[in-house]
Amino acid sequence: MLLRTKDKWRPRLSLIAIILLLVVLVLPLAGLVFFRVYENPLVHQTESELIAQSAVFASTMASEVERRRTPATPMGIVLPPQLRRNPLERYHPIEPQLDLSRTETLQPRPDARKPARLVDPVFAGIGADLQHLLVETQKITLAGFRILDPFGIVIAGRSEIGQSLAHVPEVKAALAGRYTSVLRRRISDEPAPPYASISRGTGTRIFAAMPVILENRVVGVIYTSRTPNNIFRQLNQQRWNVALAALVVLGITLLLAMIFARTITGPIHELIRRTARIGQGDRSALQPLRRHGSRETAQLSQSFLAMADRLFDRTNYIANFAAHVSHELKSPLTSIQGAAELLREADQSMTPHERDKFLRNISSDAERLTTLVQRLRDMARADNPQTGSTCVVSDAVNEARQGFARLMVQLEGDTGVTIPMSSENTEIVLKHLFENAVEHGASSVLVALEVTDEDIFIDVKDDGRGISPENQSRVFDAFFTTKRETGGTGMGLGIVQLMLRAHGGTIGVQPSETGAHFEIVLPNVQ
Repeated sequence: MLLRTKDKWRPRLSLIAIILLLVVLVLPLAGLVFFRVYENPLVHQTESELIAQSAVFASTMASEVERRRTPATPMGIVLPPQLRRNPLERYHPIEPQLDLSRTETLQPRPDARKPARLVDPVFAGIGADLQHLLVETQKITLAGFRILDPFGIVIAGRSEIGQSLAHVPEVKAALAGRYTSVLRRRISDEPAPPYASISRGTGTRIFAAMPVILENRVVGVIYTSRTPNNIFRQLNQQRWNVALAALVVLGITLLLAMIFARTITGPIHELIRRTARIGQGDRSALQPLRRHGSRETAQLSQSFLAMADRLFDRTNYIANFAAHVSHELKSPLTSIQGAAELLREADQSMTPHERDKFLRNISSDAERLTTLVQRLRDMARADNPQTGSTCVVSDAVNEARQGFARLMVQLEGDTGVTIPMSSENTEIVLKHLFENAVEHGASSVLVALEVTDEDIFIDVKDDGRGISPENQSRVFDAFFTTKRETGGTGMGLGIVQLMLRAHGGTIGVQPSETGAHFEIVLPNVQ
């Protein structure tokens, strides 16, 4: 019965390759949209700039407070020990904290509130002096600045001067002595660009609050904000470089597609076509592929061609075997049929002697048919025997010699060696060799063994008439025999060869001055 795979849609290998290449092409966009791998550096860059600008204003404000303060000037909270800077350390870097993939985007910044107290004149004066500097800096950096006193009241900035931001979470943390940065939704009066919906950079704003520290006390807060650069704006600025890079990536992708087609899909399609031709009986298709592309394809092709070649040989073997069998069966069947017809049609004139002769012919031909059928069964078993068992050679020889009382069998060498064949299969091999020796007039057989690390050599020599040089190349052919007139079937040595081949062994005829000399080679599995 022909086994067929389930009939359902399956993608072609070329389609899978195209999909994979397209996925590779869109990976940068996927990283841009979903993983923020391109926007995060822009956010870090913006926060780093805010930290640097805040540090300059914080240092300036701390110097001004130290220069202008009076004993009555109100100061902020005292820093807890864990937030105080080690005076022995020269540097106190602040690293960017925001990450688009992990940091939550908060609501827009709360509005400023009416303060609960008035601004101290010292801080009001400092704010007035720094106001111009803030405005000029904002023109260049595009960042928003607020300078707050120790109680969170705005003393400098473009707006909200005199109002309190102490209730804003990041400002509250800075008033407690901790630098804090957050992402907040951005509210813009300008219409958003068409691609804003897929970029958080256009809809968010970074807010950073840095405490101003003087003698381990918080004397103010530098509150800054800025919208980070948008990746699409960056790409637009570098559009020619981006276009060139896209062309390069596209070219590389097409090159990969060509390599894939040449090394994988091309050889596979050719192998499919070869398979169809071989299935139609075209033996000329048993040739190596024009291009293998890869080592695995070459190995697959070689394995397939070897299998197809074995199948062709098997087909030829079966055809020849069937022709030989039909020929071998035809002669005795024709003889039996002729004798039976003569006996049926014979009248009273047939003498008892003639009748007995015809009956003996029928009996002899029936016996030949029985022997032939038995040999066919033995050949079928030898062609597909049970493997995996072992036996000791001397035990198999002693069992095989039981059926040949007039044949003297001698053993030499390492007779206790174990060979990779079952006792039953070994007896089949030896019995056919002993029978071949008896048929050719032998009275004794020598079984000599020699063992190496890799192989076991078994020499079977007899003292019979031997094998003529012209017949040595044909003795293992099925149905070849020089004793057909005495009932020989010509299948014994063929059975021996099939049995040994199934166990990884070989048999060959060796030169001999007297009798026949067969050499058996089996792998040493010990």
